[in-house]
Order: sequence, then structure tokens, then C-alpha cells
Amino acid sequence: MGRLIRGLAGGGEFRVLAADTTDVVEEARQRHGLSPTATAALGRAMTGAVLLAFLLSKTPRERLTLRVDGDGPLGGIVVEAAPDGSVRGYVKNPQAEVPLRSDGKLNVGELVGAGELRVVRALPSGELYESSVPLVSGEIAEDIAHYLWQSEQIPSAVLLGVRVHGEGEVEVAGGMAVQVLPGADEADIQRLEQNLAGIKGFTPLLKAKGLEGAVAAVMDGLGFETLDLKPFGYAGSEVPVVFRCRCSRERAVEALVFFTPEEREDMIVQDGGAEVICHWCGEVYRITPEEIQGLRVEHEVRCPDCGEIWYRRRADGLELEIPGDTCRCGRRVERPEGPEPPQA
Repeated sequence: MGRLIRGLAGGGEFRVLAADTTDVVEEARQRHGLSPTATAALGRAMTGAVLLAFLLSKTPRERLTLRVDGDGPLGGIVVEAAPDGSVRGYVKNPQAEVPLRSDGKLNVGELVGAGELRVVRALPSGELYESSVPLVSGEIAEDIAHYLWQSEQIPSAVLLGVRVHGEGEVEVAGGMAVQVLPGADEADIQRLEQNLAGIKGFTPLLKAKGLEGAVAAVMDGLGFETLDLKPFGYAGSEVPVVFRCRCSRERAVEALVFFTPEEREDMIVQDGGAEVICHWCGEVYRITPEEIQGLRVEHEVRCPDCGEIWYRRRADGLELEIPGDTCRCGRRVERPEGPEPPQA
């Protein structure tokens, strides 16, 4: 389990968040079978998403999705995090790899490539807020700092790192974000800049000094004070950070309803069932013929152009309707006649 701490420095001039995500990133590596550089890329993005979730969320029930869409061999990164400390994520090409940089470090920037960073905040009401910026380097930390400045107008320093060893196991992983709040003294800002210039990476500090020691080194001379999180519903001064997926066997079975009845019958006759793999966490669900047969659909309407399901009503009364009036292929959705199905 990882952990996150929050606090203030400079007498309230700087907001500070820091996280040790070593166990979380190692679990992601094992679940997805990641190459060393893909581990570093996903690990940085997962840590960054956790920090962003605490920086940007206005309520504890929000969820934040961080997407890094680059043209490099990795193909892209998708991470989802929440202010409760839960995070999950995946990369499109988990075994993608590139040569080390000239300084011997993992070349995350080359693996990610050029492209775009997108952040989507999902509110409890269902509303979505999305913003994006071009990637600066593909190294993730610089890109998130650029996003905070361009989209949120928040001057921030972001440090992210993942160190692997042996057969690619995660030795240490974590990150830190420092926000400069309005009215900060220029001398204190210069002190922070000097501290950052003297740091060769966050992971060496985390490995040598632990989370609190690493934060103290970055904020040296600025008087960092940890925030008591009990008023926010946490046990003490830290938030547990865990890899947690929202998939389930019930959802895996339900996903098969989007196949045609003929395709589901082929699963039973030819394959003796179905295998559903969650792309978020790599969990494998083996669905039995009986479970597939239980997905009897009394009535369904599909797009005549692309086959996308528009509406279906199961024998047990459960109904589903595609949101919106346009299919993913662009055709206007034609809803069945009769009473309007209930809203989800």
C-alpha cells in the first residue's frame, strides 16, 4: 500500500502534496506484465493522477482520468484516480521498450513520444470537465506541470519518479507537487527554485530519506508542516494509496450483451464459454455457457450500419438505452416505439 501526505510551507505560501507509490506501481507492473520503461511511464502517470485528484477535486466523490496520447511505441497511457486514494491504469503496449538514454536512465519521453495530455474530471452529478495540452517532453512530470499552468493557471513544480531493478521490479516510486499560492514572497519562491535545482531526482531522495524526509529536503528552509487529515475523514495525517479496480464478474458478464445473439451462441458452441479481460487491471473472468445463456434479450435494436446496440430489454426486465441521439458511426439513433425506457 502506498500513502500520500499533504501540508503547507512558507507560512501558507506553498501547498504541498507527496506520495510514495512503490507498492502500487509494482502491482501495476505485475498485473500488466510491463517492460521496465513502460513501468516507469505508467508509474509516473499513476502517481501524477493521484496528486491531480487531490489538487483538482472539489468533492470526495469525483473521479479524475489522465490520458497521455503519444505517437511513441507505448501507444498511450490511461489512468483513473480519486480523492480516496484509489488508482488504476494501463498502457496500450505494455511490452514496448526503447534503449536507455545517454545518461543510463529509462527513456520515458521517447517511449511516450509527442502528443497530448488530457484530464477529465467526472463529477458526482455525471457532468464531465475535460481539458488538454500538448505534451512538453513525454516525461510526464513536466507535462503535468505544464497542464496545471496552462489549463488551471496554477504555477506548480511536479516531481515524479520510478526506479526499477533486477528483472524490472519496482525498487521505489513516488512523486511530489508544490503549488505556489497567490501572494507568495519572491524570496521564498527563489529558495524553492534553488532547492529544486539542486535535486537530481525524487526517487533517490525517497529511497534515502523516506517520504517525509524527501519532502523536507525539497522544502528546506521553507518550514513544511504536515496537514492533519482527520477533519477530512482520514485516520491521521496520511491517505492510503491503493491500486483498486472497479471491475467485477457481474460487469464482465453484462459486457457480453453488446455482442449479437449469434456471436454469443458461437461463444457457447465453439468456445464453451467466454473470456473477458479487464484492460484496467488485467483480471481475467471466465464466463460459463450458463451465464451467457442467462443474458437472454427479449428485444434489442442495433444500428444497421455499424451494429452498435441502441436499445435492449432483457427477459428479467433490465433495460438499457444508448445516451444521446447519434450513434458512434454518425447515424441518427432510432428508438423503439412505445413507452420510453427508464433513464439509467
